[in-house]
Amino acid sequence: MKQEQVISSISSSSFSMSNPNVEGNGSGDTTSSPKPKLTENTLLSPVNKQTYFADEKIQIPETGSTGFSFRKLWAFTGPGFLMSIAYLDPGNIESDLQSGTVAQYRLLWVLLSATILGLVMQRLAARLGVVSGLHLAEMCYRQYRKVPRLLLWIMVEIAIIGSDMQEVIGTAIALYLLSNKTIPLWGGVLITIIDTFTFLFLDKYGLRKLELFFGLLIGVMAVTFGYEYIISTPDQLLVMKGMFFPWCQDCDSSALLQAVGIVGAVIMPHNLYLHSALVKSREIDRRKPEKVKEANMYFFVESIIALFVSFIINVFVVAVFAHGLYRTENSEIRQACESHPYINGTIFPDNNEYVSADLYKGGIFLGCTYGIAAMYIWALGILAAGQSSTMTGTYAGQFTMEGFLNLQWARWKRVLFTRTIAIIPTFCLAFFSQIEDLTGMNDVLNAVMSLQLPFATIPTIAFTSNPQIMGELFVNGWGNKVVATLLSLVVISINTYFVIETVNDLQLSWFWLMIVILIGILYLIFCVYLVIHMIVSMGYTTIAKYKFVNKYVIGPVDSKLASNTTAYSSWSLPDA
Repeated sequence: MKQEQVISSISSSSFSMSNPNVEGNGSGDTTSSPKPKLTENTLLSPVNKQTYFADEKIQIPETGSTGFSFRKLWAFTGPGFLMSIAYLDPGNIESDLQSGTVAQYRLLWVLLSATILGLVMQRLAARLGVVSGLHLAEMCYRQYRKVPRLLLWIMVEIAIIGSDMQEVIGTAIALYLLSNKTIPLWGGVLITIIDTFTFLFLDKYGLRKLELFFGLLIGVMAVTFGYEYIISTPDQLLVMKGMFFPWCQDCDSSALLQAVGIVGAVIMPHNLYLHSALVKSREIDRRKPEKVKEANMYFFVESIIALFVSFIINVFVVAVFAHGLYRTENSEIRQACESHPYINGTIFPDNNEYVSADLYKGGIFLGCTYGIAAMYIWALGILAAGQSSTMTGTYAGQFTMEGFLNLQWARWKRVLFTRTIAIIPTFCLAFFSQIEDLTGMNDVLNAVMSLQLPFATIPTIAFTSNPQIMGELFVNGWGNKVVATLLSLVVISINTYFVIETVNDLQLSWFWLMIVILIGILYLIFCVYLVIHMIVSMGYTTIAKYKFVNKYVIGPVDSKLASNTTAYSSWSLPDA
């Protein structure tokens, strides 16, 4: 009886939230409220506190047909491609070229598997936003107690800042190559401050134009990296074999570590928060289950297309360097560079060791092997990757801050906050160190972001498995629960191994090693907390009977649990 009262309370609250233009006076009367005035504070709506174009939502056309409609697909197209940019950031591109250099084509199946794993999790994140009307960070604010919620926000912020540092590094290296070293690395780092704010002006031109611009940047990457693929003429049979046959014959420990690094680079934790918020940009009538189901289907189709495009672009990069740098000695590339006096071939030492590739060396290799145009085209692709990732990272940071803290910032303030934290260490490294140190920083950042993955996947599975949030119609079935949980455990285990190996390579002193171990213990305790919360959300209420769990893990039911009446359509709703 008590549970029914709670559900009824939630449903009633959900109804009022799903009708923001109707205000009640407590007696059942309703009056139409005036259109809310948008403020400078990132165009916040006082009604729904959305920052993602609160004054503009894409209308979904009615086609009069119950079948698949390309017109509707076009209306839903946008969020998935913005989400896919995280699969094409400079960190991923460097992971791709290192994969080809270390293991040739033999890790392409790992890239394919990681992309499919990412698609599964992105689908759940999008469903959460579509069904509940709240994105992942907003739901965390309602579901977790204050201290865990703040810790979760800090972890997500670390992931966002780490990703932003990779974007700064990629942009700085691209400018360094394009200017033929005229713009120093530290100068490129500083330029990223200006270009980020320049992109913010795109907001003034509307949501669809912004999405089109991101699509253009993805197109630039497809053309530039596709060009490198064509001129390098890799073995197509080996490419297909590496993609669909899970094998890695004669692979050493470095190849295994690279395989782990691919997973860590592809599946980005903050991307789940981003995608769950981006889907709210479409006008969906959540009072009608068929409309919610339709939106879920079209967003999933769009995500498949977007991630397929990103996968092909990643394959281009892997194949180019698998063909040109796999088991290639430094002296060979250095000799090839001698015929190109305008290219700095001295970056490759004159020895018989195999090439250790990074973003900068990759560009030099292409210039020395296929002509200087290939180097500039490569740099242009890296620049597009860095710039597109910069803006999506800004949106992800804004959504998480506003969701976790219930705090609204103007977008330029949010950019300044994130970019300042990212630039300070990157600038110091670029100013006082060599380019090898700057490009090698991507490996450390991939390890850092791998650590943050549980703080996105576990809440996503927990919320989409909770019938009080998703309703009986859209909650994860047992199959989805098992598959998503197992996939998450596999990915988290792989990333944990990657982090441990990275720490071992650093050869820390006992003092720092003990600090790392202490942090690791606290990290595991927090993960266990989230897992217990997830288990209860899945319906295993027996564990909630324990006093500790009931007191410290399970929070009170929030009366504003969701903004969607459809989620509770299996229960009787009170009359309006």
